[in-house]
Amino acid sequence: MQISFTRSRPSPFARRLVPVVVALAVVAAACGSDDDAGASPTAPPAAAGEAPATIEGSLRLGYFPNVTHAPALVGVEEGLFTKALGPGVDLEPFTFNAGPEAIEAVFAGAVDITFIGPNPAINAHAKSKGEAIRIISGSTSGGAFLVVKPGIGSAADLRGTTLATPSLGNTQDVALRSWLADNGLTATKEGGGDVSILPQSNATTLESFIGGSIAGAWVPEPWATRLVEEGGGTVLVDERDLWPQTDGEYVTTHVIVRTEFLDEHPDIVRAFLVGLADSIERITADPTKARADVVKQIDAITGKSNDPAVVKASFANLTFTLDPIAASLQGSADDAISVGLLDPVDLAGIYDLSLLNEVLADRGKPAVQGL
Repeated sequence: MQISFTRSRPSPFARRLVPVVVALAVVAAACGSDDDAGASPTAPPAAAGEAPATIEGSLRLGYFPNVTHAPALVGVEEGLFTKALGPGVDLEPFTFNAGPEAIEAVFAGAVDITFIGPNPAINAHAKSKGEAIRIISGSTSGGAFLVVKPGIGSAADLRGTTLATPSLGNTQDVALRSWLADNGLTATKEGGGDVSILPQSNATTLESFIGGSIAGAWVPEPWATRLVEEGGGTVLVDERDLWPQTDGEYVTTHVIVRTEFLDEHPDIVRAFLVGLADSIERITADPTKARADVVKQIDAITGKSNDPAVVKASFANLTFTLDPIAASLQGSADDAISVGLLDPVDLAGIYDLSLLNEVLADRGKPAVQGL
């Protein structure tokens, strides 16, 4: 049995993909179609920071309007991806509300590269028998918490309560189910057990938490901070504490590419990675400006105003890094298997970090490792 998901309502950008996804899904269950067959041959690698003007083609880039996708949001807002790709590459951004939407688009060949959480990537790898996608970079570590109502001080206090996660089988959902099992509590996929788990959008979770219909939620930033500041919640679990083997680091967001696109357009993928490295460096060098970029992008995508103070608090719980933290990906897969949301899967071949390590070498930085 593979991980199953509850589909979220598509964002305005994601709706643009629906006709394409429907038309192609049947015939593109793994790698999708090639819309860039007429692009020019691979160009020589550009030096770090240079715009590879000889590259021609297009790149359809997916990401979410979440603080955990800040490297994507800053890269788009600051024009860093456009600069790195050069004038010959048309960058087309698409946004999604949840990992299953993004994977559906990747499978249909409608998106080439996307920022995404670890468990949807694992599921895509398993579903396509290791053929459809490759992880090409890290992006974000940390920023996931179990926030609960005051008075709940232990796992035992959760018996008989309802908790929320963003969607069934997503990264936070798997983490919650695994943590409950480690603490002797059951939770079925159907919402039964000692603790009822309710998959729903993060915005709905905030409303439900404030209204009192749920006792807590395992959510990523900025929603964890909002549950605390707007809902009066308290943090019961900081997921960083569950990863002693990686010194508290774990993959929250990484970057995947369609394998077919990587094989046919390594020049575009490499240039994108230059832009991603520039974005993470920009965040590190000027976090105040980066936070303003994130607020501006999320406001524009969602049509709602976000509190800069919440984004600032969220940033304090996140680490932006090109390292994919591969050891934590295996841990996430093991957790999904242990709670019955994933059949045993071999993750061999899921990483292709060769282009990323070229970019890192150009910048005088050490290589990163996959599995």
